Amino acid sequence: MGLFFPMDDERRPEGRRHGFARYRQLLERDWKAYILTDFIALATFIPYGLGVLYAVLTESSLVLIPVSLIGGAIAGQGIAVMYDFLLRRARDDLMAVGAAFKKSLRQNFRAALLPGAVEGLFVGLVIFSGFVMWRTGRITALNVAVFAVAVVVFTMVFDLLWPQVVLFEQRPAVRLKNCALFILQNPWRVLGGAVLQTAWWAVTFLFMPWTAFLAPFLGVWYILFVTVCLKYDALDGAFQIEAQISAKNAGPAPENGKGADDHD
Repeated sequence: MGLFFPMDDERRPEGRRHGFARYRQLLERDWKAYILTDFIALATFIPYGLGVLYAVLTESSLVLIPVSLIGGAIAGQGIAVMYDFLLRRARDDLMAVGAAFKKSLRQNFRAALLPGAVEGLFVGLVIFSGFVMWRTGRITALNVAVFAVAVVVFTMVFDLLWPQVVLFEQRPAVRLKNCALFILQNPWRVLGGAVLQTAWWAVTFLFMPWTAFLAPFLGVWYILFVTVCLKYDALDGAFQIEAQISAKNAGPAPENGKGADDHD
């Protein structure tokens, strides 16, 4: 998993690398833990997947909306666990998978409900609309372009929203403001990660069911791991993640509850 390069001198936290070497370092050290955590995340997606599939097969938007909201809220717990674990390992917190899962669920259960429901509804609408257009033969270049832009913009926001959900106690309005500020400060880094994710999921859906065989190995963790690697230094610079968590561990917890102040 170290891309065929020796990694023995890069596995220690004190030997933190940068750039592509950091990507290799984390992948070599933690890939087994990522896959194990991914199994937990995938389990939370099952109700959502079954609900959206039923809505698509029955072509019922009345079914789609509630199952997307409820299933998304459940799936949001798995997404929060995955982001929390990826960010822990990115800052060299080597907490065991089981302990990290329990801690993440305890800390982020309520905070993950709303973003999970919103993301679930958006993804459900995209899948449902795409299926309807495909069945009726109304797929055009313009429709595909509109869908692609909408998904990229949505991904840009939520790929910055989820780290805040698992790291900080904040109001939704503050999180959205932070997303806007971060995008303005790092537009190409954020856009690149969103385009990469959109392309990844587009290929995954287009080549179903063959890509389903990769789910146990790549699931959702790998593409999120790549985008976290792309943005982690910028996130740490903007939110002071490591400094504030170190301060929290050394003293009383701050008022916002997860070890970081609001970023304005």
